[in-house]
Amino acid sequence: MASGFFILLDDIAAIMDDVAVMSKVAAKKTAGILGDDLAVNAEKASGFISSRELPVLWAIGKGSFVNKLIILPIAFLLSYYLPTAIIIILVLGGLFLAYEGAEKIYEYFFPHEHHDENEMIDKPFSEEEILAAEKGKIKSAILTDFILSVEIVIIAMSTVIGKSLSSQIMVVSIIAIIATVGVYGIVALIVRMDEFGVRLIQLSKKESGFLYTIGNILVQALPKVIKALTVIGTLALISVSGGIFVHQIPFLHHLFPQIPSFIKEFLAGLIFGFVVLLLVNLVKKIFAKKK
Repeated sequence: MASGFFILLDDIAAIMDDVAVMSKVAAKKTAGILGDDLAVNAEKASGFISSRELPVLWAIGKGSFVNKLIILPIAFLLSYYLPTAIIIILVLGGLFLAYEGAEKIYEYFFPHEHHDENEMIDKPFSEEEILAAEKGKIKSAILTDFILSVEIVIIAMSTVIGKSLSSQIMVVSIIAIIATVGVYGIVALIVRMDEFGVRLIQLSKKESGFLYTIGNILVQALPKVIKALTVIGTLALISVSGGIFVHQIPFLHHLFPQIPSFIKEFLAGLIFGFVVLLLVNLVKKIFAKKK
């Protein structure tokens, strides 16, 4: 009886070891999208008055949790009954990520005017209008999170295809939790960085003091951190999408074997991204002419 119990414990330990290894692999595969998710949400949660930053972030975080509650069961059902659908969704998602990365690069070199909330900063608004604008930004962030969450879950799922359903559920659920709690926890720290810096400046007794210097650095660092995260996220989008294409399309996988894989993946993501961007822009122009 006792020996059977210890054998069961050994089996559980072995399963958890496998889950830990697979979770590590899945985390590496999804790191790029998590980086972009972090950059996007840091940007979405910033720009509010100090007292509204955390409530807005909490609302987006709850929406992200609901997104994953919707996505996970569908992903597990597809993996069990129609595993080829995972690959198809993965490649389609890769095209979206490549397009998004290429669009950001194109926008950097050829910027165009945006009519966003920044144009309304100097205008007086009622409390109802401010809350309505806030709700709109939250909805936009949750929609973006849904798309990124689909990719995170599918990429995590692709690393455990062929494994038992229980292993798939544990690994993908772990990644989903990390993607929600980890990302939004870091975003909360980022968006409050300037507020913490202001507190340190207020506590400082002189401008040349240590607290004043650190506080000033934190205040000035916030926009730079968000910009750096945006750049890193863009490069990650290109690399992650290229990795999807190279690993899922045999022709690309065997093309130019002498080129290091990370370079080939980045180039593949860049090329596919700009091809999709060109097609999307052509379609937009055609519809604009018809209107």
